[in-house]
Amino acid sequence: MDNFIVSARKYRPVTFDSVVGQQHITGTLKNAIHNNQLAQAFLFCGPRGVGKTTCARILAKTINCEHITESNEACGQCDSCKSFQNGNSFSIHELDAASNNSVDDIRSLIDQVRIPPQTGKYKIYIIDEVHMLSQQAFNAFLKTLEEPPSYAIFILATTEKHKILPTILSRCQIFDFNRIKVEDMANHLASIAQKEGVTFEADGLHVIAQKADGGLRDALSMFDQIVSFSNKNLTYQAVINNLNILDYDYYFQLMDALAKQDAATALLIFDKVLNNGFDGGHFIAGLSSHIRNLLVSKEPSTLKLLEVSENVKKRYLEQSQALSSGLLLSALNIANQCEVNYRSSKNQRLQVELSLLKMCHIASAIALGAEGLPALAELKKKLPESAVGSKAPAQNPIPASKASSSAISTSEPVRSPIAAVTDSKPAVTYPSSPSPSQSSASDAKPAAKGWGSIKTSVAIPNLNTIFEDKKASSEEENELVEGNEFNEVTQNSFLSKWNEFAELLRKESKITLYTIMTSNAPTLEGTTIKIEVENGVQMEELKLGKIDMLNYLRVQLRNFALDIDGVMVEKSKDRKPYTSQEKYQAMVAKNPLLDELRKTFDLGLS
Repeated sequence: MDNFIVSARKYRPVTFDSVVGQQHITGTLKNAIHNNQLAQAFLFCGPRGVGKTTCARILAKTINCEHITESNEACGQCDSCKSFQNGNSFSIHELDAASNNSVDDIRSLIDQVRIPPQTGKYKIYIIDEVHMLSQQAFNAFLKTLEEPPSYAIFILATTEKHKILPTILSRCQIFDFNRIKVEDMANHLASIAQKEGVTFEADGLHVIAQKADGGLRDALSMFDQIVSFSNKNLTYQAVINNLNILDYDYYFQLMDALAKQDAATALLIFDKVLNNGFDGGHFIAGLSSHIRNLLVSKEPSTLKLLEVSENVKKRYLEQSQALSSGLLLSALNIANQCEVNYRSSKNQRLQVELSLLKMCHIASAIALGAEGLPALAELKKKLPESAVGSKAPAQNPIPASKASSSAISTSEPVRSPIAAVTDSKPAVTYPSSPSPSQSSASDAKPAAKGWGSIKTSVAIPNLNTIFEDKKASSEEENELVEGNEFNEVTQNSFLSKWNEFAELLRKESKITLYTIMTSNAPTLEGTTIKIEVENGVQMEELKLGKIDMLNYLRVQLRNFALDIDGVMVEKSKDRKPYTSQEKYQAMVAKNPLLDELRKTFDLGLS
């Protein structure tokens, strides 16, 4: 029985034209040979199995060929070509830098370079895996690489360009090899199969090409393996069985089940995938790629982005037309989130199943949203015009009799502006909306419920009102209510509301801010309220409480231009503190940590 030669060696390209998928490299090299513009150092870099070493050998053979053809290819018949093909050429040397990476190996090479070629025009050195050279070896090689003899040419090849010294890179012509396209690889495998008498299915060859991830050598190795497995009958099923690849059919069936909201079928498909030995993470990653391909298939112009066979492209096109873009985008988002959380999940199967169940309910959620829009439009028509398009400021839904007691219902005083309520507001009738509990309980069909109408004396809030965060800046507060009012503020009304807010602070045990507001009488200069503070602690406390104070005063006084400015004054040495608050402030002035202690333990003053 003859010795078997693997396809990667048997069908290794011997001319530039037979190199697969690197036309930009081979075309440049052929032109350089034709114009006699050869550099003295080349660097071929790129992924594994894309033809770096093969192109280096073809270039070396062609340079020394005695009868170069009109297409700038080696003749293959001269003594130089024959000696190279037989492996006994004295002018072309190959060095594996992975095993010859020391300084001594490079020095030996430099000594050989000094000897002119005995046959041929050039002495060519092919150094493979050049990134494996040591730092000292690179340094020893630098001078020779920069100024080699006129007859010496170096061809370096590497898969890791970033590991090579910049000083080496600057002395070479760099050629970047691309990953080989799936279509080019599948066509090359088909030509080899025809030469070997192997029957094949195009879908099977495409799967091999995709699995090779751009490396033709890997594709040829898998091709040989599957040819042996299938006894020269290379089918799609044989490929996915031998390479342990998830079948396209799983994903097509799964997407059909998601469109029908058939959760049971979706879970059974996933169970079948797990029983066939596939990992759940691999399954969800494949599902993300499948959904991406469906989205790409939505537009005929992007259909070419699919690296699959024509038969599979047709299936993608058919299914993409049957599914909405909204469903696909939502499903892709869920799948990506599942992929992120999968590795850290303790119950990984449940993580995938939960995602599948979510995907099954996407269609109903989209339909529910579409049904809700007419109901929302109908509701807007029933609402009074003042509630929808009125320019009046939003009204306080709290009755006037309880406005003062309800002004502060949390631990912080008045976090958002509340417009004053006028008792003269007439009663209005408007459709009642379901309560939050009712809404959540019956959110499946919100339009099915009848809308009753009740009479109430509560003014309807303006639907166009924008509620900002409670920490919004004073400039943004002027936009909180539509139709801002800037009523004139009298000294008496100002002091009345100032004292009201101070009293609220006292009830909330905010003693520091209360003391600031009551110790010294504030002055109103235009729209600026000036209040005296006696130390840095009081100034910081005023800054913290300023937003709450302005929120209350601006609304109550109906003037949104009001601002507060703290003025630091030196405390009179003659005046002694006599109230508990003043004594406390004096102690805080000496030791600011005392105020932090009070806040930490929520202490009050007796």
